[in-house]
Amino acid sequence: MCRTRARGCDSCEAHGVESINMRNKSSDQSRLQLINIEVNGVKMARAVLPETTLLEMLRDELKLTGVKRGCDTGDCGCCSVLLDGKPVLSCILPACEVNGRKVTTIEGVAKDGSLHPVQESMIASGAIQCGFCTPAMVLNAVNLLEENKDPSQEEIKECVSGTVCRCTGYTKIENAVAEAAKKMRASDSP
Repeated sequence: MCRTRARGCDSCEAHGVESINMRNKSSDQSRLQLINIEVNGVKMARAVLPETTLLEMLRDELKLTGVKRGCDTGDCGCCSVLLDGKPVLSCILPACEVNGRKVTTIEGVAKDGSLHPVQESMIASGAIQCGFCTPAMVLNAVNLLEENKDPSQEEIKECVSGTVCRCTGYTKIENAVAEAAKKMRASDSP
């Protein structure tokens, strides 16, 4: 976009902007890759550029803003989503690599209008502060409890350590995961 258009210019074509954009769009369209993906239980096909990250596709194209953009380098963990049930860092994963797979974001964790026990416990224990890391913490904990119904305190600490929380000392988050595990075990009992 030309600077003039930003100030209200309606004739950017005269400035050569439209033709440059059209060339870029044409070039980009030839590079698009079609992927089939299931996001939060909804199957869809998307056309993505090879450099588009899963984070960008989820946030910018699908408007699933529960996935957070933190560092864009895979260091903070705030962009975590579940890929086929396992946590991945969506900021460094090319979207084209998720073809044929299932992605779960925080928006897909609650079922039939009911929060997941991890979400309930996070709220009840005051483990949610600013909320920026919460989606990743919840998804990592959901994965942990799917794989291990009775995790040790050390396993819980390891689970939450992959996501940077700038507000708490992690204690409330760890306690919330332990409480969720307890609730889930109790609900599984006959």
